[in-house]
Amino acid sequence: MNKIAIILINYKDYAKKYLDDCLESIRRQDFSGEISLYIVDNETSDESFNYLKDKAPEAKIIRNKNNDGFAKGNNDALKLSIEEGLSYSILLNMDTISENNAISEMIKMAESDESIGVVQSRLMLWPEKQKINSVGNDTHFLGFGFCRGYNNFYKEEEIVDGSNIFYPSGAAVLFKNKVLEEISLFDEEYFMYNEDQDLGWRAWLAGYKCVLAKNSVVYHKYEFGRSISKYYFMDKNRIITALKNYKIASLLIFLPAFVIMEIGLFYFSIKNKWLKEKLRVWMMFFSFSFWRYIGKKRKEVNALRKVKDYKILSMISGKIWYQEISSPLLSVANIFLNIYFILAKNLLRLLNI
Repeated sequence: MNKIAIILINYKDYAKKYLDDCLESIRRQDFSGEISLYIVDNETSDESFNYLKDKAPEAKIIRNKNNDGFAKGNNDALKLSIEEGLSYSILLNMDTISENNAISEMIKMAESDESIGVVQSRLMLWPEKQKINSVGNDTHFLGFGFCRGYNNFYKEEEIVDGSNIFYPSGAAVLFKNKVLEEISLFDEEYFMYNEDQDLGWRAWLAGYKCVLAKNSVVYHKYEFGRSISKYYFMDKNRIITALKNYKIASLLIFLPAFVIMEIGLFYFSIKNKWLKEKLRVWMMFFSFSFWRYIGKKRKEVNALRKVKDYKILSMISGKIWYQEISSPLLSVANIFLNIYFILAKNLLRLLNI
């Protein structure tokens, strides 16, 4: 019998907003195995702890004095799941509602192929339940990540069950614990955003698949936030992800495109009033501790690497598809970036990198 962990993260009043619906959907799952529910309470208080215990008496609550972010918060629970010998760990955002068979369908997909290490549910929007939140996530060669199919109406015939995805959304994802033990957990340097992208990338490099279980349906009360902090973390973390996971030769080949993109982002940051945060991102390049961290992480990635960059690039995009951001400049940039990417990808294939 499979024993699994389901992991939720709380922060301040998040549980009061979302836990009831999420918990009800977890309790009615048709999964016949044993479920251990972990709730991580970031920036815990007696009030939040007591609320969680009252609402979810079956849960193991992990109390973190500080807001440790998505990456460390989940890692705290993932470590317990592995230590307790569970087979799978499933992350769910607290602002999700799962169909009754969501968990069993994820596990069914995970067990269909030994090479599958990561499974994402089909994430649909709430209350617009016929619209897609994510059917897997894609990555641009300069590190930008974006949801596949976002805000499109779901069409059964267009989505293939078990199809490869570059990386999963952390809002509804299953990990095989034995795979996590091999490739390691979330990188806590990220705090929030792109940590799922980095983990999915590492899974592919280690020879495991990330796939979509389209019959596992989870609804997400998703709202796109344009906060300054979001732009900062997404920009910083996509650069870190690329620096960690590409071979040196790939980074050198992509460097001219990166420089051009940074000039464009500088203009974008001025226009959207986050220049200070953009400069903070650039300042990390002048930090010795930053490069020491990158060097350490690159060694870890190279130790597990079984797949060459040119094969990984077959799943990566040369165009940026930020559905929430439309710009004529982005449309023009996409033409040139895509041409550059095609040429670079072919060069890396010829060099067998």
